[in-house]
Amino acid sequence: MTRLGKLTAILVSVTTSFASVFAFEIPPLPVPHANNAVAAVKLHDQVHLFSFAGLKAGKTWRDTSREAYMFVEGRDAWERLPDLPVAVGRLAATAQAVGQRVFYFGGYTVAEDGSEVSTPESFVYNPFDRTYERIADMPVSTDDAVSFVYADRYIYLVSGWHNTGNIRDVQVYDTLQTRWFKATDYPGTPVFGHAGGIVGNQFVIADGVGIFGTREEGDRRFETVNEGWMGTIDPDDPSKVTYRRLPQLPGRGNYRMAGAGDKEGNRVVFAGGTSNAYNYNGVGYNDEPSRPTAHVFAWDFTRDNWIAYRDKPIPSMDHRGLLKMGSEWFTVGGMTEQQVVSGEVLPLIGDEAASD
Repeated sequence: MTRLGKLTAILVSVTTSFASVFAFEIPPLPVPHANNAVAAVKLHDQVHLFSFAGLKAGKTWRDTSREAYMFVEGRDAWERLPDLPVAVGRLAATAQAVGQRVFYFGGYTVAEDGSEVSTPESFVYNPFDRTYERIADMPVSTDDAVSFVYADRYIYLVSGWHNTGNIRDVQVYDTLQTRWFKATDYPGTPVFGHAGGIVGNQFVIADGVGIFGTREEGDRRFETVNEGWMGTIDPDDPSKVTYRRLPQLPGRGNYRMAGAGDKEGNRVVFAGGTSNAYNYNGVGYNDEPSRPTAHVFAWDFTRDNWIAYRDKPIPSMDHRGLLKMGSEWFTVGGMTEQQVVSGEVLPLIGDEAASD
């Protein structure tokens, strides 16, 4: 039974929304990648999907990737782009499109000895001349953050991991003035691998992994967090955010779900993930292999409540975002059962509420 298998008083039963017959069949990535930064932008009336960096099938430090790919609506294959202009591969980065450019932020590197370092590099990719431009580094180098775009100008990065621990920082990049500024801190448990999205000036953040205990006491551990928060951005001052704690969902929280804001549906959609926190190879910090989930749910702003949808066909985890083409939503890459790194572009079909 999935996290939302039993609807409670805080869940609303609906039969609506996602298409169950797909207008698009998108081929898999040429090389399977998980934990890859993804983004979508419309150019020349065609949706372009992008994938940057991530983890290849071997799932070792050698398999961190700098590779980038693009799929153009109407074509039959992904195209290899120039590699991300960094010395070594990156995991847990994030990407967003503004205008006709794609912005890439952060991530972390893995050394042969297993040490991991959060990276501050930020780039803007120009799809027309296929070049990267280095932009101002993040003030606090961060990976596994949630990102979204407000007012077609500001890119917010909420919470995430910085080298040795989670941060509450909300870092904002102004794509017009090409500068960073700090917004109101995230009030929930500082997390990494959470998910979220924005509609209008309201965003929702869900779950992720928090740190509990201390190194000094010998009980430091990583566990999923069951929390949902709504942030409302002040239209007159994008650095000011007012937060509200949302009703708690049943069950355990989830890690590395796919999430995105759905303007047409007036909601933020979440899919997949796992309830067992894991390192980059898909094996839990508790040494138990993590299993992906198939659940699909959303925060519906109109109903001011959580909504449960039918599970997606294939469970998956290790996502950095959820992309839309036409009226359909997809995950790109990630991990499926047995922690298999996948290149598949998997649709959601949640047109029917879970009922048992």
